[in-house]
Amino acid sequence: MEKENNNFVQAAIPRFDGHYDHWSMLMENLLRSKEFWEVVEDGIPSLPEAPAVATLEQIKAVKDAKLKDLKAKNYLFQTIDRGTLETILK
Repeated sequence: MEKENNNFVQAAIPRFDGHYDHWSMLMENLLRSKEFWEVVEDGIPSLPEAPAVATLEQIKAVKDAKLKDLKAKNYLFQTIDRGTLETILK
């Protein structure tokens, strides 16, 4: 389902219905369109072992990646029901 708001169409978040292949394709497309897929594929970059030597660019990159990671997880959590989430957590 899509909502239209002034010339902007927001895609609905696909609900997981037990058909993983179909759902994962839809979720990948959604996360790519939101520019969150990179953090799914690559993870969050790490700072040097001695954080005191990290550059401001490195620190910003890590903060940005953490925020994207949280946003991607938010989309994923919205797609599954509580029972499925509990199964995943086990």
